[in-house]
Amino acid sequence: MFHATVALRSVLQIQPGLLRQYGIRGLMLDLDNTLTTHDNPAPAEGVLSWIGVMRQAGIAMMIVSNNRSHRVQPFAAALGLPFVAEGAKPLPRGFRLAQKRMQLPFSQLAVVGDQIFTDILGANLCGVKSIYVRPIQYENKGFLRVKRWLERPFLPKV
Repeated sequence: MFHATVALRSVLQIQPGLLRQYGIRGLMLDLDNTLTTHDNPAPAEGVLSWIGVMRQAGIAMMIVSNNRSHRVQPFAAALGLPFVAEGAKPLPRGFRLAQKRMQLPFSQLAVVGDQIFTDILGANLCGVKSIYVRPIQYENKGFLRVKRWLERPFLPKV
């Protein structure tokens, strides 16, 4: 339940050839610490170019975040991506909504994220492939610090 299909250092390492190997035609992307640092309104370095590569390859993309719309909407708009806010990850609701909007079967989708207990667990609960990426920045605040510590036994070596 807590293990990813693929583990990489960064979202930038996801390439169309890798996705084709797994039959993936669409990505459900986490926001904070996957595409940018926590609460940052701008994408991390290289993310815009990476999105362009994915688009050229015909890969559908949608941001699925537990954040509220006021956080997700401006970020998604800047990238030209659709989104699901308040996705309630790891529960299937947000992923099911994204899948319906993307009009692809779950077998052709993957969840991309930096958290084991939301992104990876949620993907596994939906029967979707998952791509774990290291967090862009490790956070030492309250609940996230505890959560990261609890995730340690399940973290893949990347």
